[in-house]
Amino acid sequence: MQNLHLIQSKGKELFGTHFQIYHEDHEFIQKLLAYFTQDKEQAQHFNLNLNKGLLITGPVGCGKTSLITVMRHLLVPDSRFAIKSCREITFEFISGGYEVIQRYSTHAYSHKTDRRPSTHCFDDLGAESAIKYYGNQCNVMGEILLSRYDHFIANRMLTHATTNLSASELEDCYGNRVRSRMRELFNLVAFNSEAKDKRK
Repeated sequence: MQNLHLIQSKGKELFGTHFQIYHEDHEFIQKLLAYFTQDKEQAQHFNLNLNKGLLITGPVGCGKTSLITVMRHLLVPDSRFAIKSCREITFEFISGGYEVIQRYSTHAYSHKTDRRPSTHCFDDLGAESAIKYYGNQCNVMGEILLSRYDHFIANRMLTHATTNLSASELEDCYGNRVRSRMRELFNLVAFNSEAKDKRK
């Protein structure tokens, strides 16, 4: 398929000649393509809501971050979203405090007159840990997701994320309130649980 060749070519350009598309991942990639090309018929076939973001799940090393990065580069520049490691965001919080939560939610709008909400992809959700800021415990990503949910409801702010964790593990990390809102924020797009570690 032409689209798969395009993804493989862009992947090699971004990550090196070792990048390749595996046959067992074709359906997963078709879901991503249906979403990012806004193909309504294919999205309906895969039960994807084009008005929600993507929560990409799968085992360690299966290619979640690589494929979302490739998809990002296939979009027109104005539509490209930022990809940020959740661990990096918690490190930002240590030095910047609660303003960091606003940076990824309340202030995550374009500076142009149209004030478009900025789409973000949070990589490796759940790999960060709750940290203290001046003695106060804060689940940084949980707070960001809650805030972005409010902006999703008000202004259709889209959020994507990748994670190695299951739904129950995410609930353990962030609590039932965040987990409930994640159901509204995200389409779940999962690699097969037996997907191989491509880093080996």
